[in-house]
Amino acid sequence: MEKPTVALVYQAVQALYHDPDPAGKERASVWLGELQRSMYAWEMADQLLQLKQDVESCYFAAQTMKMKIQTSFFELPPETHIALRDSLLSHIQSLKDLSPIIVTQLALAIADLALQMASWKGCVHTLIEKYSNDVSSMTFLIEILTVLPEEVHSRSLRIGANRRTEIIEDLAYYSSTVVTLLMTCVEKSGSNEKMLIKVFRCLGSWFNLGVLDSNFMANNQLLMVLFQVLQRDETSTNLHEAASDCVCSALYAIENVDTHMPLALQLFQGVLTLETAYHMAVAREDLDKVLNYCRIFTELCETFLETTVKSPGQGMGDLRTLELLLICAGHPQYEVVEISFNFWYRLGENLYKTNDPALHGIFRPYIQRLLHGLARHCQLDPDHEGIPEDTDDFGEFRMRVSDLVKDVIFLVGSMECFSQLYSTLKEGNPPWEVTEAVLFIMAAIAKSVDPENNPTLTEVLEQVVLLPETVHIAVRYTSIELVGEMSEVVDRNPRFLGTALVLARLPLEKIAECLSDLCAVQVMALKKLLSQDPSNGKAADPTVWLDRLAVIFRHTNPIVENGQTHPCQKVIQEIWPVLSQTLNTHQADNRIVERCCRCLRFAVRCVGKGSASLLQPLVTQMVSVYQVYPHSCFLYLGSILVDEYGMEEGCRQGLLDMLQALCMPTFQLLEQPNGLRNHPDTVDDLFRLATRFVQRSPVTLLSSGIIVHIIQCAIAATTLDHRDANCSVMKFVRDLIHTGVSNDHEDDFELRKQLIGQAMGQHGQQLVTQLMHTCCFCLPPYTLPDVAEVLWEIMVFDRPVSHMYIDTCSTTPDSTCIIHMQLKVDVHIHAEECKQVCWAIREFTRLFR
Repeated sequence: MEKPTVALVYQAVQALYHDPDPAGKERASVWLGELQRSMYAWEMADQLLQLKQDVESCYFAAQTMKMKIQTSFFELPPETHIALRDSLLSHIQSLKDLSPIIVTQLALAIADLALQMASWKGCVHTLIEKYSNDVSSMTFLIEILTVLPEEVHSRSLRIGANRRTEIIEDLAYYSSTVVTLLMTCVEKSGSNEKMLIKVFRCLGSWFNLGVLDSNFMANNQLLMVLFQVLQRDETSTNLHEAASDCVCSALYAIENVDTHMPLALQLFQGVLTLETAYHMAVAREDLDKVLNYCRIFTELCETFLETTVKSPGQGMGDLRTLELLLICAGHPQYEVVEISFNFWYRLGENLYKTNDPALHGIFRPYIQRLLHGLARHCQLDPDHEGIPEDTDDFGEFRMRVSDLVKDVIFLVGSMECFSQLYSTLKEGNPPWEVTEAVLFIMAAIAKSVDPENNPTLTEVLEQVVLLPETVHIAVRYTSIELVGEMSEVVDRNPRFLGTALVLARLPLEKIAECLSDLCAVQVMALKKLLSQDPSNGKAADPTVWLDRLAVIFRHTNPIVENGQTHPCQKVIQEIWPVLSQTLNTHQADNRIVERCCRCLRFAVRCVGKGSASLLQPLVTQMVSVYQVYPHSCFLYLGSILVDEYGMEEGCRQGLLDMLQALCMPTFQLLEQPNGLRNHPDTVDDLFRLATRFVQRSPVTLLSSGIIVHIIQCAIAATTLDHRDANCSVMKFVRDLIHTGVSNDHEDDFELRKQLIGQAMGQHGQQLVTQLMHTCCFCLPPYTLPDVAEVLWEIMVFDRPVSHMYIDTCSTTPDSTCIIHMQLKVDVHIHAEECKQVCWAIREFTRLFR
């Protein structure tokens, strides 16, 4: 590109931020990206910063300067380095009041320059000497001193190990000077909250680098100020969080306690003074502060773990540290106790390795109290309906509890704990939610209990089988989970087996008759409910009977040879009218409709293609109800039908009609404000259905008009931060593209490849741009492998075109680190397997987090 004028650059920045025409924004973005890759970027950024026309142009210039220093510092001859340094310092001083974001970008630029500019000796000393006496400069000085240690280990900077060691030694030499400056700031600013937050952030940054002198810090007033802030009830949330982060960084920095003894003692004693403040935060229901205190208590226990195990109750092995965590375990919010889980894992691991019964005896009471607290936290809400969910946040917490219990139960004794828990159920008459939680903990430890001649286990199994019909469905569900964990006991007591498993082993001619008898009980009950007049305008709940039918169909799996009629086919045809009527009656009730769909799902799975006669009436009813009540379970049931019949030529058009009919109300629902975020189950089930179509009949779907809308919906849904929904979206996109990659010797491969090529030509660029945006700004790190698989399929399908997508993506307006994308392109181009793409994405997204 030719050298532009600064006026032209300013005009492009204005277009990027303010042009109402998206095409104009895109042109400006592409042009500015090209500018940033050129040598002219240095001069243009410098001039824009001098002009100081507005926030947008200064931010673009500051960001450009930072990126050029991080990635293209080699472009500048050494004799220009001093001038660049002086220019940056001048800019940050003149722009310090314009915007904090600009100050941060320039601070990063100065820090990255200092780390790469070997001729700038003692940069910390230079900066403090130059600006420490000017109160107005203190804000940006502390910002530079905060980001400087953070950038030492930045993956963006290409500095060698020797230079990094030299830098760390230099920062260690001046670290006490920095701490003294921070203390002076505190003394001068008094109770200025913003300055205290900056001071604590800076101090935490130096603790994280591990260069602060322990003896110097142990006697420094800053530690006292930290704990005073944390002890004060009136401390604001932001300041409290900054102080907590700093204390946690300090505790992490002294993990090797023996070499930091004076500082370790001060921190140990300081944290123990926070118990009263914790109770005050609980009394005021200030959850943010409660979580901060629990983080500090947990970090304290982690730091002194080895000391606690080696000398429990003595010195810094004081067991009051465990008391603090158990106090937190008593908080009603489960998020609080969850913070401490990693410590309890590590404690269990350490004690298991020591294998010292006397030592185990010291810690046993603490683990017993922890287990009782966890059982209480696992209780469902008293008004909870249905079975326990295992995919929501609380369900995942319960799974983590189960894992933790399994890891520490050896300290208490599996049999002793199991018997104690069971006795609490026998002796009292606890509410259902207490019973269910106790059964859940019992299920976690059941496998570790010796089943040999154990009357308690046999009695528990007996009581589970004899649970009354009126028991809450969640209790019944968890009881069944417990039985599953007691498989060895069941083996020794075959009289407790379930009926459907026995039924499936009968001769084929006997199964239909017996299955009909078994289902008749449930069908009669459903008919009776349907015949009753609704009380208070509401029909009686049929879920118990639907669930029983579902269990029967789920576990009745006879072996049927080719050509034989499935023995369950006639029975399912007979009960369909009752299920259909039940579905119609309760079509407004999502919970009951889900149970109906679940029952039908297992019925279809049970007989496979033998349920073909139900296909037309079932689909008709599903579509009819879904138009009025868009329950997502219909989409899931639709995916089952596609899975079973999608490869049958005569069924494909009907299934496509079903998909199109279900998609229209679904899109209307998801296009509402926050529609994707408010309906993650619908997103999940929609793309399960679409994925089944891709797997069973890709050409049918790709040749239809609905595919364009499904792809557009998928692109929009890639931003959704919901584990299951996002996973389903990514799987759909991956499998869709893969149909054009996988030459499975089918006759339609070339047609599939052509259709995918058309789809990618229409949507490929938008898809890749959106994926890169979501990686950086929307999705948690655990989703990145799914994104990598999509990008890998795009590469395998057409590598040159995929490179074009990435190149174009690197100049989009959303990209705040434009040049960094280019660093990753090489990995993308040369990747020979999916995991290399995943590594590249992880590296890239770290720049934005």
